[in-house]
Amino acid sequence: MHRFLSLRPTSRRKFTGPASTLAPVATLAFVATVAFAAAASLSVPAHAQFGAPPTTHVNDPSALKPPAGARVAIIEFEDLECPDCANANPLLKEAAAKYNIPWVRHDFPLPQHNWSFQAAVNARFFDTKSKTLGNDYRDEVFAQQISIETLDQLQQFTNTFASAHGVALPFALDPMGHLSQEVKADRDLGQRIGIEHTPTIWIVTNAAHAPPFVEVVDRGRLFQLIDTALAASRAH
Repeated sequence: MHRFLSLRPTSRRKFTGPASTLAPVATLAFVATVAFAAAASLSVPAHAQFGAPPTTHVNDPSALKPPAGARVAIIEFEDLECPDCANANPLLKEAAAKYNIPWVRHDFPLPQHNWSFQAAVNARFFDTKSKTLGNDYRDEVFAQQISIETLDQLQQFTNTFASAHGVALPFALDPMGHLSQEVKADRDLGQRIGIEHTPTIWIVTNAAHAPPFVEVVDRGRLFQLIDTALAASRAH
C-alpha cells in the first residue's frame, strides 16, 4: 500500500538546569527511549511510511455509487506501478467475475512513481480500442510489474502487448493530450474524495438501508463484504 510521506524535522530544546538535575533527567530519557523503541519494534510494521489509516476519510462521496443499472460494484483507485495494487489485482478480478458485478477502476498515479502516469495513459489508449483490451493491459502491467523499472522498459512492454493483440501503435499515443487529461481527472477525483494511498477499494451499493460504501481494509473480507452488500440490495 503506497501513500504520500511527510517528514517533519523535530525541534531540539537545550536543557539549562543544574548538573544535579541533568543526570536523573538523562537517565529517565534513556529509559523512555528504550521503552519506546521496544514498543515500536512490536507494533510498527516494516515500511511504515507506506502504511495507511484504517479507513479513508471521505470528503466527497458523490462518486462512490454503483454504475447505472447495477446494485453493487467494486470501486478502486489504483496506481499501475504500486506493488500492493499488483497484489490486489487478481483478487479483485476474481471477485468481479464471481459475483458478476462492475469493477470500476480509476487512475491515481502517485508522484513518486516514474512510469505509472504514462502506463495509465497507455491503458486509456487501449480503452479506445475496447474497454476489455484496456483492462487486459492493466492486468498484464500488474503481472509483469516487477520487470518494468523505466519508461523505456514500459515502452518495450507496451509494444509487445500491442503486437500480441494486433494493435498498431501510432507514433504518438496521445497527440492532443486528451488521454492525459482523463488520467488527471481521475486523480483529481480521488483527491476530492480524500484518497491518501493506493490501492483504495470500496464496495458500493444502492441499498436504502445499508451503508452506501464500505472501504475494503482487510482484503481477506472482500467476498464477505460483497455478500453483505448484495443481501442488503436484494432487500431494498
